[in-house]
This record gives sequence, structure tokens and C-alpha cells, in this order.
Amino acid sequence: MLNVFTLDKGRLSGRLLQEEIDSAADLAGVQPIWVDLEDPTAEEIGWIAGRFGLHIPGNIVDDDLEESARFYEEDNGELHIRSDFLIDDDVTPRNVRVAFILHNNVLFSVHAEDLPVFRLLRLRARRIPALIEDAKDVLLKLYDADAEYSADALEGIYDALEQVSARVLKQDVDDAAAGEALTAIAKEEDLNGRIRRNVMDTRRAVSFMMRSRMLNAEQFEEARQILRDIDSLDSHTAFLFDKINFLMDATVGFININQNKIIKIFSVASVALLPPTLIASIYGMNFQHMPELQQPWGYPFALVLMVASVAAPLLYFRRKGWMR
Repeated sequence: MLNVFTLDKGRLSGRLLQEEIDSAADLAGVQPIWVDLEDPTAEEIGWIAGRFGLHIPGNIVDDDLEESARFYEEDNGELHIRSDFLIDDDVTPRNVRVAFILHNNVLFSVHAEDLPVFRLLRLRARRIPALIEDAKDVLLKLYDADAEYSADALEGIYDALEQVSARVLKQDVDDAAAGEALTAIAKEEDLNGRIRRNVMDTRRAVSFMMRSRMLNAEQFEEARQILRDIDSLDSHTAFLFDKINFLMDATVGFININQNKIIKIFSVASVALLPPTLIASIYGMNFQHMPELQQPWGYPFALVLMVASVAAPLLYFRRKGWMR
């Protein structure tokens, strides 16, 4: 899919306008500020090459973590940035790689699927005049929206952990409830880790833009504000990791307590059965002179003695509270 945006030069200056592009001829008739390629076809990449003279390699969104391969400037002035953007949905939260190329004051973005941050910027740029002045503004506003999106996701994690806390810390927790809590905690831990990776990557990209001296004074200050926002998000992710670890330890502790209760029952039963086992062992010995063996009351006497030897320790354990 090819999304092409031009800048409104009229009364609502600074507003993005999306152009309908169905062919190379349509692309030739516009002067875009931002060209967004979502899972582009070979034909659409060919249109870009013919219209702008820009070569987009097929592996442009490969996962290469080396900074030299993700943030660099070509000899012809092209600026290349590869960043991860977060998708926080109910199916599978994930980080999606986006490749940016700043070429002749036009921003090109390439990614495999639609991103919430991109939708948010398109919505804002259509409604808010004077939001965008050039292609670098588009890139900065994307990173700004990404920081806001990550902050919203962190708030969602906190709310989810509060619900887990209410279940784990304010009522008796059986193994089934503990298992559900562990599943929820693990899901939020994974999302929190992805957010931390996302903001770390955004910090690296914005810092590279500041070092490259491509920004004017106003844009440079905006980039500094984005970095300050990211620093606050970083500390919040650390706080959430601590909360996640606490809830994880508490939930595992409740599971251990439940298991200890079961082991305690078996231990009490084992101790209670030791005296009757001893009595049965004594009367099972093959000695010739054992008076009770010759008496008609010997067998019921042994049974009563074994029952009493079981009841006495059980009553003692109950009074001590060891059977609760």
C-alpha cells in the first residue's frame, strides 16, 4: 500500500493532505512531503525509483541491531534510520521495524504492517494546522507520538497489575487463581519489556537526529523534549518491573504455601500412623510367651489400643493448630 501525503500551502498551512495514488502517473503529479510504504509491492517500489530516483532494497527492514547499520547518512545526503515501533493489541503485542529514508526533503517510511502511531499522526496532521513544516517535522512528530503511545501502554500495564494485586493480595488464593495471576503477570512483563525496548530505540534515533545537525533550533528543542519524556518512561518501566517481580514472588509464595499445606497433612498423617504401626509390629513378633496372644480379648484389645494411639496425637495436633 502506498500512502502519499502533501503539505497544505493554503489557509490551513501545516496540515497533511493524503493523495490518492493508483498509478505511476498519479505519483508523478504530486509533490509529497511524506511517502509511507506499507508492505509495498515490487511495482510500487518501482514507481518510487522512477519518480524520486530512490533505490529501496528488499531487506531494508531486516533486524540488524548494529547502530552503524541502523543510523547513517549516505554521501549524497540521504539519511537512513531504522526504528522499532510498538503495537499493543489484544492478540500479540510486538515491535515492528520501520525503515526511514530522508531524501531530497521527502520522508520515506517502509514497514510490513499498519502502525497505531502512524494512524495517530495522520489523524492529528489532518486536524491541526501548522503542525508540520517539513519532512523532518513528520519524523519528529512520529517519535513524539510513539512516546505518547508507549506511555498509554504503560498506564494499561499498571491498571492490569492493579487488578492482579486485588486478586492476589486481598483474598485466599488457590492454585487455579495463582496460575491465572502468573499468566497475567507474565503477559504484562513481556509488554513492559517491549515498551522498554521501544523507548530505548526511539532515544537512539532521536539522539542520532540531534547529532547529525539536521534539525533547526525549534526542532532541536522538540527533540530534547522527546528525550526528556523518554527518560520519564524509562524510570516508569523500571518501577513496573519491580512491581511485576513483587507480584510474581507473592503469587509463587502463595503456591508454595498451598503446597506446604498439602505436605503438612501428609506429615501429620504419617506421624499419627506411627504408634498403631508400632503396636501391630509388636504383636506381629513370633515370640512364644506373649500373654495377650492367648487371651480371648487380645485381638479387640490390640485394635482399641491402635485406635487410641491414632486419636491421641491427632487431638494433640488439633489443639496445637497444626492441622489448619
